Amino acid sequence: MFNLLVFTLVGVGAQLVDGALGMAFGVTATTLLIFSGIGAAHASAAVHLAEVGTTLVSGASHWKFRNIDWKVVLRLGVPGAIGAFLGATVLSSLSTEAAAPVTAAILLAIGVYVALRFSVRPPAVAHARTSPHSAKFLSPLGLFGGFVDASGGGGWGPITTSTLLSRGKTAPRTVIGSVSASEFLVAVSASAGFLIGLGHESLGNLLVVAGLACGGALAAPFAAWLVSRIPATLLGTAVGGLIVLTNAQKLFDAFEAGRLVSTSLTCVIVCAWGALLAVSWKRSRLTRAEATGALAPLVALEPVPLRDTAADATDDPRH
Repeated sequence: MFNLLVFTLVGVGAQLVDGALGMAFGVTATTLLIFSGIGAAHASAAVHLAEVGTTLVSGASHWKFRNIDWKVVLRLGVPGAIGAFLGATVLSSLSTEAAAPVTAAILLAIGVYVALRFSVRPPAVAHARTSPHSAKFLSPLGLFGGFVDASGGGGWGPITTSTLLSRGKTAPRTVIGSVSASEFLVAVSASAGFLIGLGHESLGNLLVVAGLACGGALAAPFAAWLVSRIPATLLGTAVGGLIVLTNAQKLFDAFEAGRLVSTSLTCVIVCAWGALLAVSWKRSRLTRAEATGALAPLVALEPVPLRDTAADATDDPRH
C-alpha cells in the first residue's frame, strides 16, 4: 500500500509538469522512478505502459476539441513508433549497470534542452490550424524522438513539441494535440518492444503502472489550474534544471567521481540553473506586464496645452 502511494505521488508530480508544459511526463516520471531505485529499463517500461492509457485519453480529448492535424499524427507517429520499438529493444538488451548511465545521460541532455528552451528561447506562437511540414521533415523527427523516448525513458514531447513550436508555422494547440495523439502509437510500440526484450519482467511492475495512472488522473485538474498561475517559461526552466541535477548525480555515482569533482560540478550546475531561473523570471514578468498593458507606449510625448474655454465659446459660430 505504501509503494502504491509513492508511485501515485510520482504520477502526480509528472502530470503536474506535463499538464503545465504540454510535455515531460515520461522524463519526469522516469527520473523519479530511477531515483527511487527502479532499474532504467523497468522504469521506462512502466512509464510507457502507463502512457498507453493516458495518451489515449489525451488524444481523444484533443480530437474532441479539434486540436489534431491527422497528417502530422501519421507522418510523426508511425516513424516514432518504429524508433520507440528500436529504442526499447536496445535498452532491454543492456545490463542494469550499463543502462543506468546511458539513460541518465539521455535524460540529462533532455533536461538541459528543456531548461534552455524555456528560458533562452521560449516557443513561438503561430495561428495556422494545419501544419505545412512535409514528411521529409516530420519522419526523421519522429524516428529520432521515438528512439530517444524509449531508450531514455522520455523525450517525445521535449523533442517533437519544442521543435515544431520553434518553427512557428503551426498553432500551439494543433502542435500539442497532434503530438499527444501520435504519442499513443509511440507508447504502444515501446511497450511491445519492452515486452519482447524483457519478457514477463516488463509486466512485473503493474503496481508502478497503476500508481502512475492514478496519480496522473488525480493531478490533471490541478495541472490545468497550475498552468494559469505559473508561467510556462519559469516552470519549464525549473523542471529542466531539476532533471539535470538529479541525473547528474546518477552519472557521478556511475563513474565513481570523487567527492571534490562531484561537488564542484554540482555547484556549477546549481549556479547555471539559478541564472536561467533569473532570466525566466524576468521574461515572465515582462510578458505579464505586456499582457496587462503596463508597458504600453506613452501616447503624448509633449504636454497638451489647456484649452481656453472662454475663447472657444467666442470662436464658436453658434455664439
